Amino acid sequence: MKRRNFLGNLAAGTGFVVLNPIYASHGKTNSKKVDNIDIEGRTLKADLVIIGGGTGGCATALGALRNGLTVIMTEETDWIGGQLTQQGVPPDEHKWINDFGATALYREFRKKVRAYYSNNYPIKPELAENERFNPGNASVSEISHEPKISLRVLETMFDPYISAGKLVLLKETVALDASTKGNRVQSVRVKNLRSGEIKNLVAPYFADATELGDLLPMTGTEYVCGAEAKSDTGELHAAEIADPTNNQAYTVCFAMDYRSNEDWTIDKPEEYAFWRDYKPEMKKPWAGKLLELNYSSPRTLQPKNLGFDPKGNSLGEVLNLWNYRRILAKDNFKEGFLTGDITLVNYPQNDYFLGNVVDVSDEELKHHFVRAKQLSLSLLYWLQTEAPRADGGKGWPGIRLRPDVMGTNDGLAKYPYIREARRIKPLFRITEQHVGKTQRASIQGVSESEAHAKDFEDSVELNLKVASSKCYLTVHYL
Repeated sequence: MKRRNFLGNLAAGTGFVVLNPIYASHGKTNSKKVDNIDIEGRTLKADLVIIGGGTGGCATALGALRNGLTVIMTEETDWIGGQLTQQGVPPDEHKWINDFGATALYREFRKKVRAYYSNNYPIKPELAENERFNPGNASVSEISHEPKISLRVLETMFDPYISAGKLVLLKETVALDASTKGNRVQSVRVKNLRSGEIKNLVAPYFADATELGDLLPMTGTEYVCGAEAKSDTGELHAAEIADPTNNQAYTVCFAMDYRSNEDWTIDKPEEYAFWRDYKPEMKKPWAGKLLELNYSSPRTLQPKNLGFDPKGNSLGEVLNLWNYRRILAKDNFKEGFLTGDITLVNYPQNDYFLGNVVDVSDEELKHHFVRAKQLSLSLLYWLQTEAPRADGGKGWPGIRLRPDVMGTNDGLAKYPYIREARRIKPLFRITEQHVGKTQRASIQGVSESEAHAKDFEDSVELNLKVASSKCYLTVHYL
């Protein structure tokens, strides 16, 4: 693929923002290709600068590097990989992922994760050659695994480019501001959070792959937050009045295992009394208290029971939360290797929605992050001391927090799992009018069973269903 074509496709087909996209210049770029990262004092120059080293940033960097570009990528924490690593969330995958519906690069990543376990862990012989081996046997992912393995795989994928001088990784680094001229970004200043050193990053193209869309306000790029109004989108289910603060909840995840007949109960969190009794106030009432074994189904908004058993037992038709995002299943490995499973906690019970973190001050952001940590610790303490058991007792004191899995001292993820951030105002956006079953039926004058998504000349049909509280048709991905 030609360099210009790659950058154009990058702008059109990814979930983050490419500033200075190829089609915006309306002509030839005046930049020359950089064969190696050019370092002049505190100024670094490359073909592409990516601010944010999460999953999107890593995918973009690998795609650019494999197409012959030089790349500078920053990352706010000391772990690249975003959701898969620093946020402690195993891959959320659709049920057909092993057969279709994945890019070649993602398939390569998954293969390398399995190879790491096969080469380094004592997997049971009958499972060692299984091409669909799932380390955690989680119910939400076909390849649930430890954050550190994602990190190691990603680092090995980048190592050759670092050695060749094609990639510079700036960890523990955040963007300070940007220099623009007209509609073009010329440079971005970044700061190392540990040393305080400031560098100037220069490139003909910049990609915002941060968790909150940090570059958009810095560069004057038009964007929206929260819920748009029906008058703006024309969508059947949109709100009558826009609410930029109406963003999805975010979560501070953590890992834990279970040691039978031992007591690993943590100190009572400062805000435990608040979270133990907290009842979410929503337009559609929550099932009860937040710290209970139930929640409101995201599809129907009706109360739904949950179960919890750290021994990993099946609870029939009720979901055992322990197995939900389990990252290592004891039964996958030789006898004596693990005393029990290791699981990651990203439950409805530690989703934090008492404060918006998009377009707020640093002080407000930190305030809500601290409270979100208190919620997660309160959930852990509740599971250890008050969660109902099948035998009529309360609590599982043998549940042990695993700081080593998260790479932190407090045992909580390095960064919150953020589901919604700033969204660029695109040249064209797909709305309910294009994929919403009810609205498509109205537009086409047919029944919902006969309705189909709008066709686009440059789309590819993947036949994937979008999971949402609304019912959507097959989506055509650009």
